[in-house]
Amino acid sequence: MTTNQTTTAGFGLRRQFDDLGTGAGYTLLLVRLVTGYWFLHAGWTRFAFVAGQPFDATGYLANAQSPIAWLFGFVAETPWLLEFTNFMIPVGEFLIGLGLIVGALIRLAAFFGVFLMTLFYLGNASWTHGYVNGDTLGLLMFVIVGVLAAGRIAGVDAILEETELVNQRPWLRYLLG
Repeated sequence: MTTNQTTTAGFGLRRQFDDLGTGAGYTLLLVRLVTGYWFLHAGWTRFAFVAGQPFDATGYLANAQSPIAWLFGFVAETPWLLEFTNFMIPVGEFLIGLGLIVGALIRLAAFFGVFLMTLFYLGNASWTHGYVNGDTLGLLMFVIVGVLAAGRIAGVDAILEETELVNQRPWLRYLLG
């Protein structure tokens, strides 16, 4: 028997827990926050004003031992694409992390997190110790956060889902969660 229990927390944030109980909800919240901090911190430390030098993925892309090494090599050899990559990695990681921490546009952030983690996984494809590594676990964390709609637990998405804009355009719920 599946039951849903909806409770209201401070600041009007809605928390929805299914029959797994509140322990599962708090665990999902913890996974969302840890994953968010991980990506927010990774992006933040790659910004030039923090790191002291601009982020440069050229060496990583040019030397990747990967099934898609040809794609990484193409990006490394194409100036505009390399510049775009050098900009998007830190900004993307930071925005994904920020979205997860505040619980906003969770499914969209999780989608791009899965995309980045897949590229990181394929770029670090040594696989000497098996196919499961830190990149695989990061990918799994993004899948869990996105599929289970972790933004509805003490997140901005719970508030956004109650707005008239989202009620008039139900397809927006696919980005929230």
